[in-house]
Amino acid sequence: MEKKGRQITIKDIARELEISPSTVSRALKGYETISLKTRKAVEELARKYNYQPNSIALSLRQQRSNTIGVIIPEIVHFFFSTVISGIEDVAYKAGYNVIISQSNESFEREVSDTHALMRSRVDGMLVSMSRKTDSFDHFQELQERGIPLVFFDRVCPDLNTSRVVVDDQGGAYKGVKHLIDIGCRNIIHLAGPAHLLISKNRKSGYIDALQQAGITVDESKIIPCEDGTIEQAYALVKALIDNNKIFDGIFATNDMSAMGAMHAIQDAGLSIPEDVAVVGFSDWQIAALARPSLTSIHQPGFEMGQMAAQLFLEQMEDPQGVARMETLETELVIRDSTSRRS
Repeated sequence: MEKKGRQITIKDIARELEISPSTVSRALKGYETISLKTRKAVEELARKYNYQPNSIALSLRQQRSNTIGVIIPEIVHFFFSTVISGIEDVAYKAGYNVIISQSNESFEREVSDTHALMRSRVDGMLVSMSRKTDSFDHFQELQERGIPLVFFDRVCPDLNTSRVVVDDQGGAYKGVKHLIDIGCRNIIHLAGPAHLLISKNRKSGYIDALQQAGITVDESKIIPCEDGTIEQAYALVKALIDNNKIFDGIFATNDMSAMGAMHAIQDAGLSIPEDVAVVGFSDWQIAALARPSLTSIHQPGFEMGQMAAQLFLEQMEDPQGVARMETLETELVIRDSTSRRS
């Protein structure tokens, strides 16, 4: 039975064996109501012609596409790439394909990506919001349509959805306490977008560490760095130095802004960590490659992705289940940007 140019179907197998397509289908599924002789004949012919189930027709019958949509801010970031690896690790084992979209930190693109994935009939979405997202109607629409939605890292506090986060407040506390322990008393915080929950929590951790050490919180030392880029952080820290602002430590909301801060400090002729110690957040690959290498708060990206995918699978099994929040622990990774102070 040579079928050039197209895939062999159940009907082809049925025709050759002179049985009904429904009998072939049940035989391939191992139904015991089909005789062993028939099952073996069907399986042998299926192997001979390399029969593959029609996944599109199957998904239509099941009203599932076996596809998960993932929206992340940027693929180039090491943290998000590790999250994707974790998602795929769980999704593929469960028989799901993954479609990845990146918002490029744009609210408009995030909305467009959400609608595009809906049109593609994904079974659910895993989302980390853009820095610019402060309206959630597009996510509300997903919930109203009954499409499973799981947030990770950057989450929407206004919607009752499952989510996976790290202990941002605790991680920030560890980083700032470390700066205090090595002798810093005038610590700048390069803060993320004020509307994002991770920014609020990291700021809270910064404040907690100062207060527990008996250091007065100076709001002028909490400096918005909303883009979180090397360039923006460089300009902000250079302005501090040019204006003779006194500081001996920096806790940055992410590793890119920490890198920008280090460049500005070095270009001003100051030493790291002797004059200024620096701590970042996320522990991207660049942290270990920087010179000096950057002390940072490590986030378990792979585990976050695995958990986000697992929460999606739980929703698929029990659509009426209670939304869950999972919080993962962080780790302080000490490197040269803080390790030479006494």
